[in-house]
Amino acid sequence: MRSIWNGAISFGLVSIPIKLVNATESRSVSFRQIHAADGGRIRYRKVCELDGEEVAQADIGKAYEDADGTMIPITDEDLAALPLPTAKTIEIVAFVPAGDIDPLQMDAAYYLSASGVPAAKPYTLLREALKRSEKVAVAKYALRGRERLGMLRVVDDVIAMHGLLWPDEIRAPEGVAPETPVSVKDAELDLADALMATLGEVDIDSLHDDYREAVEEMIAAKAAGGEGLAPPEPEETGGGKVIDLMAALESSVRAAKEARGEPAEVTELRPRAKESAGSSAGSHAGSHAGSRAGARAGSRATPKETGAKRSTARTAKKTAAAPARKSTSKTSAASKASSSPASSSKASTASTASSKATGRSARPAAKKQTAKKQTAKKESVKKESAKKAAPRRRTA
Repeated sequence: MRSIWNGAISFGLVSIPIKLVNATESRSVSFRQIHAADGGRIRYRKVCELDGEEVAQADIGKAYEDADGTMIPITDEDLAALPLPTAKTIEIVAFVPAGDIDPLQMDAAYYLSASGVPAAKPYTLLREALKRSEKVAVAKYALRGRERLGMLRVVDDVIAMHGLLWPDEIRAPEGVAPETPVSVKDAELDLADALMATLGEVDIDSLHDDYREAVEEMIAAKAAGGEGLAPPEPEETGGGKVIDLMAALESSVRAAKEARGEPAEVTELRPRAKESAGSSAGSHAGSHAGSRAGARAGSRATPKETGAKRSTARTAKKTAAAPARKSTSKTSAASKASSSPASSSKASTASTASSKATGRSARPAAKKQTAKKQTAKKESVKKESAKKAAPRRRTA
């Protein structure tokens, strides 16, 4: 390979003569500009604005255009007189981890070749030191009229150098990120991880430029006297349509697996997410409903209990007073009707029945109080009937 720059690597007090070789090349198909009417080629000619004559490359120099349009000529001697220590030297300034280099700074790539037999030993020393330290070297060098920043690393058994942009040449990403806040679900992230795992195992060497191959086929077809290739059928695009992100991710994973010859089974994460969301929502709703129902029941329990006690006390008083009146009237009527012990026993039986009926109608909370009063009334009724029956026996 042809070298484009000759110099040396400055590694402390060690100097390593090297040659700079391009590590990359462009394989894109280039086109020429022609006159569409007759096919004549369009060329760019360098013409002087003052005399209108075409100028050869050897007669073209450099100049700096000032703000007012004045041209300030700059010669190669002026540039060579500048105090630039990296004019012919790649000066290593530091060794840093590879992760400290921002990929945005990456520029052109070069191979550094040892220049001559004496350079083999220091070249190998630097290469092995980079390997063992697992670091890269940051260096400064001058190329094509300007000082540049570079990164040295090991590729196989060769030291490669990547040109780097200066930090002030990287633009800040202002106004690039989405302005509206967006939330991403866990199920969507799971499908994205599955898609990344499927696509991330592709062999880089198997990738190729499909567009360049299509262009070459079209050129070959037209060169053979044909009309070129038939235009492809337009594919349906989803521009302007709202897509289902979950469905798109599932389809992408399925298509990637089919392309790799793997079973196109995609785990349905959407129903699982819905179930978990439903169960969590149900548990939350149940807990909220239970707490609300408990609060309502607790708030209503106290008034009901107090009201029940009050109503029970009132009914107990009423039931205690009413049977006493009824039983008294019935007892007096029974004593007047007959003076026999049978009549008194009937009266007591009637009063007992009425008191039982009254006790059944009372609420459970007042049964004990009613039962005590009924027994007391039974005893009083028996005593009254016994007193009334005794005088009549004496008169007889």
